[in-house]
Amino acid sequence: MLSIVDYSMGNLRSVAKAFEHLACPAQITRTPADIERADRLVLPGVGAFADAMAALNSYGLVEPILSFINSGKPFLGICLGLQLLFELSSEDGQHQGLGVWPGQCVRFDFKDYPQGRGLKIPHMGWNTIIRQNQCPLFRGLPDPCYVYFVHSYYVVPDQQDVSAALTEYGPVTFTSAAWKDNIFATQFHPEKSQRIGLKMLQNFIDFQPVGSA
Repeated sequence: MLSIVDYSMGNLRSVAKAFEHLACPAQITRTPADIERADRLVLPGVGAFADAMAALNSYGLVEPILSFINSGKPFLGICLGLQLLFELSSEDGQHQGLGVWPGQCVRFDFKDYPQGRGLKIPHMGWNTIIRQNQCPLFRGLPDPCYVYFVHSYYVVPDQQDVSAALTEYGPVTFTSAAWKDNIFATQFHPEKSQRIGLKMLQNFIDFQPVGSA
């Protein structure tokens, strides 16, 4: 069973419908036992970092999510779900994330870049991603390819080997997808990225971790 984490922050139905379109039924849940039993887990999210961490803690979901990730089963973070995987965010102060990967989440800031003046924040709409490694999420897709973004913050990993794709927005080049072992995450929204995004979600469904049956 594929489970989608419900912590009252996210476009749950659109993510679930995308998987259902691929003939992969998805369970929306905030029950730790459901997360433990899941074969695949998706952490979506739209909104503020601190509110998201507070919600995950209030529902008792932090430990189940970390336990799932450490189990080696496939995990996918989407948008805010990518940012939460890192140690820190500077959104409205300094806030602790899940700490799966070292690094932080920072806001787009173009004040020191004349060529960035006039660019809108949030970064919203279609943009390209350029692969940095052989991430299984991108199997069978063109490079570069267009996907859909809505975000004001982006992640800065301490370890560049987790950056699976990069995207340029004005003078800033940021990590738009991350991957290591069983953990996948995208700053963009695959569920809103039409054929390209559906192919990524299918690749996530098909992914088999090393050593799995």
